[in-house]
Amino acid sequence: MTVKQRCFVRSARWINGLSLFVLGFGILGRSVAIAQTTAADYRQMGLAYRQAGNFPEAIAALQEAVNLAPDDVNGRVLLGWTQHLAGDSDAAMQTLRDTVYLDPLSVETANALGIVYLVRNDLSDAVLVHTWAALLKSDNEIAYYNLSLAYEQMGRYDWAIATGERATELEPWNPHPWVALAIAHWSNGDVKQAQEIYRQAIAVDGRYTDAAFLDYLTEAAFSPEQIERAKTVLNAT
Repeated sequence: MTVKQRCFVRSARWINGLSLFVLGFGILGRSVAIAQTTAADYRQMGLAYRQAGNFPEAIAALQEAVNLAPDDVNGRVLLGWTQHLAGDSDAAMQTLRDTVYLDPLSVETANALGIVYLVRNDLSDAVLVHTWAALLKSDNEIAYYNLSLAYEQMGRYDWAIATGERATELEPWNPHPWVALAIAHWSNGDVKQAQEIYRQAIAVDGRYTDAAFLDYLTEAAFSPEQIERAKTVLNAT
């Protein structure tokens, strides 16, 4: 074989090797894209199941999305929040705790975990996590609202009023912070102020004149005792 022929063979081998590398890289890239798309599909599937009230299927789909994309913080928050909505607070707490370790600066994770703690009546943990959420985002109305509820249950009425006022400043069109602030004033012994604040909630949403409607506040993280206090304020207003 001549020198020219040997060079030609080497070039052919090099080109063939490069082609195989490019082909392999392309297949790998397509595989990654497919995996990402599948995780997104599972998330959409989970949300659809959740919207339909089918929590077991929703959780299964969202768990599969997390398995496929374990570093996706939003996917983990979706799973944890869905577990919370399904009433599995232990699973929700564990999922969201793990997510905090993955990204301690995620406001959405802190908000969700703080609510889970609040509903579980783990008030000190709820205050700690929601305070962190408020530090991460100074205009975090969710954090201030839930801090008001937590402090009111703890008997820290000055703090409940302060955080409740901040929540109403940030979200004046939402009746929930107004009701939370009203019961904080009521518990603090300021009946007149509680009545005045509660009228603000009624101005935002007229349904808050109906005592039976207030039972819905369980979905807004009010405790049963706080709902009864809200009814007491309503009856006195």
